[in-house]
Amino acid sequence: MRLTFAALFALLLIAGEACAGLPVTTITVDGAKGPNPFKVEVAGDSASQEKGLMYRKTLAPNAGMLFDFHTTVMTSFWMKNTVLPLDIIFVRSDGTISSIAANAVPFSEAAIPSSEPIRAVLEINAGRARQLGIEPGDKVHAAIFKNGR
Repeated sequence: MRLTFAALFALLLIAGEACAGLPVTTITVDGAKGPNPFKVEVAGDSASQEKGLMYRKTLAPNAGMLFDFHTTVMTSFWMKNTVLPLDIIFVRSDGTISSIAANAVPFSEAAIPSSEPIRAVLEINAGRARQLGIEPGDKVHAAIFKNGR
């Protein structure tokens, strides 16, 4: 019994570390194949934004991280210390997708810039945007966007 409890406690610690105590919400991205719900962690401060999805070894198919900058900004991302390949989706303040950096290369320090001022960035598993028919101009529905639903 003691060993089982210790193993369960260790698993809970690991799971808690993966979530890093960030708020979690569900957003929807409208793509060519219909609405796509994602359960996302919200990185809304500089500390959580700096860490992002670094060191994560797994990400559920409909999970991700939403970086909320609270205002429109020009920004640039990189994949330093990021194990997973990702699609990086740049989102305007009205919730429309500005651009998508598909299949960002793990561990790369190359800059991945927004092409215009954006409000947020959504990171999901690499290839998911293409698989779901998500493209620039599509709508992301989240509370942070005007008329976010």
